[in-house]
Amino acid sequence: MSRPSVRLVTWRALRARRRDVARLCGWSLVEALPALLAGLLVARAVDDGFLAGRFLNGLAWLGALAVTVLIGAAATGRTYRSLGAVVEPFRDEVAAQVVRGALRDATRVGGRPDSAAVTRLTHQMEIVRDTFAGLLMVTRGFLFSAGAALLGLLALAPVVAALAAAPLVVGLVVFLAALPAMAGHQRAYVRAGEQLGQSASAALAGHRDVLACGAQARVTADVERRVLAQAAAERALARMAVIRSLSLAIGGWLPLVVLLSAAAWLVERGLTAGAVLGALIYVSTGLQPALHTLVQGIGGGGLRYAVTLENILRAGPVSDEPRRPAPTTRTPRARPPARPVDGAPAVEVRGLTFGYGPRARPVLRNFALTLAEGDHLAVVGPSGVGKSTLAALLAGLVPPQAGTVRLGGATVADAEPADLARMRVLVPQEAYVFTGSLADNLRYLRPDADDALLEDTLAALGAGPLATRLGGLDAPVVPALLSAGERQLIAAVRAWLAPVPLVVLDEATCHLDPALEATVESAFARRHGSLVVIAHRISSALRADRVLVLDGDEPVVGTHEQLLARSVTYRALVGCWDDPVALSRTGARLS
Repeated sequence: MSRPSVRLVTWRALRARRRDVARLCGWSLVEALPALLAGLLVARAVDDGFLAGRFLNGLAWLGALAVTVLIGAAATGRTYRSLGAVVEPFRDEVAAQVVRGALRDATRVGGRPDSAAVTRLTHQMEIVRDTFAGLLMVTRGFLFSAGAALLGLLALAPVVAALAAAPLVVGLVVFLAALPAMAGHQRAYVRAGEQLGQSASAALAGHRDVLACGAQARVTADVERRVLAQAAAERALARMAVIRSLSLAIGGWLPLVVLLSAAAWLVERGLTAGAVLGALIYVSTGLQPALHTLVQGIGGGGLRYAVTLENILRAGPVSDEPRRPAPTTRTPRARPPARPVDGAPAVEVRGLTFGYGPRARPVLRNFALTLAEGDHLAVVGPSGVGKSTLAALLAGLVPPQAGTVRLGGATVADAEPADLARMRVLVPQEAYVFTGSLADNLRYLRPDADDALLEDTLAALGAGPLATRLGGLDAPVVPALLSAGERQLIAAVRAWLAPVPLVVLDEATCHLDPALEATVESAFARRHGSLVVIAHRISSALRADRVLVLDGDEPVVGTHEQLLARSVTYRALVGCWDDPVALSRTGARLS
């Protein structure tokens, strides 16, 4: 499906808000009243008032002009209110599209978070909102102000209107002819900024690997190259200001020169001094400012709007319209849904290798693990050894560089996100709780759970007092008002309720006190299915059926007693856990 163009998206946004656009045009018409009458009223004030010796008459005509200015000023405030009704909903629609596209790419199998989406959602989204509003204002301003000025000139004398309109048209043609080149330079500038953001983000995220590989000079050179590319694109864009200046000189200043040069000839043909002055007022206060605003607005903000929105649209179509059915020759699904196999191990890992970067030292190398149905495994090891990475690999959040991960006999790499959601649940250290009722938070992974099941689960995991403090299942939950431990407790209850055969707790109880942590882990151990716990306390390892020790060399699996005899790393960790002073001295804190 092809993505809609900037022109089509803009047209849809305006068409969807026809009433607000019509209101904006109506107030713009009132706002243009001074531009329409200024020259005529000044001409009457000069010819019928001051030059005729009737001073009060001249002041009366100028008073009428002042009234039109006040009316136009009042209408200006109304135009901005109407403008907001058009712009803000459009900004929200485009922002929603950016979020949908980023989430879709990040959550698909093999997908990776797009750091450029942050730029699109923040900096570029604000550019689109501001420039869309500016584009509407300068376009309607030119149409109404320039149109009103030309009508006024026509009312004064058709020949004067022709003398002013000819250079205006030439200036517009020059500007419009240069727009494609301006758009190209603006596009290069936006892309350069996005590439710089991606390069800098990658360098910051992988700084440990950069230092480990001694690649500081290479990474610095890459970021510097992006900076220079953006600077070059900005300089090229600035040079296009010459074209805008030329257009303004032809269309805005040349009409004044023409009228002043032809003033004597116009008077000889019967034009009054007031009419000549009125014509100059129409050009200097109507046509010239309108053209200047249009050229600067479209040449600056308009180009930024078109190119930035075009860049955002690469994430997918901005449209709430239903998609048309695919043709009958639709390609069939490449693979069937991944489903657990009866009798297969809960977790089966073979030849798993993963590293953060092609040249980085692998966090896991040729790793193997088998977890039977109903097993309870604790994973321990020093900080940075790869425990959370293993949790993400088991959950299918990141693809391995080599090897396979199977859950219930189904290969994780071949599973769609919806299939994975039915096979496992991962609770990270930073638990997510959304605004809504407590029941809504708990039912997120099991919508059919009734109140009795929710209350029983809250009690089993020791979360009953928290539910009571909040005000019950229907009480509103404000995440910012919850402690980190309370958020972890709500997320734990939600995960326990999930109808999945495997639960992975990645330090998901680290903010709970030891007694409450024991209650939560014991409840998960009694739950039907298998459990993997990334441990941060020795008590978590003692409660597990088996313990996996990751130490950067050869992983070891066994019971607590077996590992005390076989693993030096495990003995050191147990000693540090038991002795807080030794823990702080060795720096072997688990995370």
